[in-house]
Amino acid sequence: MSHMFITPGDWLPLLFRLSLALLVGGAIGYNRQQGGRSAGMRTFMMVSMGAAFFVLIPLQAEGDSTFASTNALSRTIQGVATGVGFLGAGLILQPASPKGGGFKVKGLTTAASIWAAAGLGAAIGCGLWQLGLVGAGLTLLTLSGVKRVRKTVRQRRTRHGFLLRRSSIHHRNVQSGREKEI
Repeated sequence: MSHMFITPGDWLPLLFRLSLALLVGGAIGYNRQQGGRSAGMRTFMMVSMGAAFFVLIPLQAEGDSTFASTNALSRTIQGVATGVGFLGAGLILQPASPKGGGFKVKGLTTAASIWAAAGLGAAIGCGLWQLGLVGAGLTLLTLSGVKRVRKTVRQRRTRHGFLLRRSSIHHRNVQSGREKEI
């Protein structure tokens, strides 16, 4: 646990943690930006680095005991998670149309990615850079890999004449193009 705490004069560990949080957020943001999502690289970089900033504050504050600092860190992480949840809600709830009013729900994956980027930034800020790197890799694998697997499965089903539609399976006659329910 003592490797988490750093003194304000330790510039290299501070620079390392903040830079790594920035890079991890940037990698996830680049992935989202490539897909044309509403939150891109800069947003993810700021969220990840911002979370690292917040957790570094209690880690650098000199307290009476390790327990007091750990308690402050716990509250800080809870606050970051809550605050980023509100940021994600702003991404999810979007106006349905300029005329009609109301909201539509869109961008759940981007909102979840922002939340993950904040968690990774918090972990890196705490000095858990290995956890941050593994988490970033798994996040990118989830964002890119799962989409590719889903697309491949959908293409294979279509190619073999089967389409899944809501509650029933339709068989498509490849030659005539007609479908019938099975």
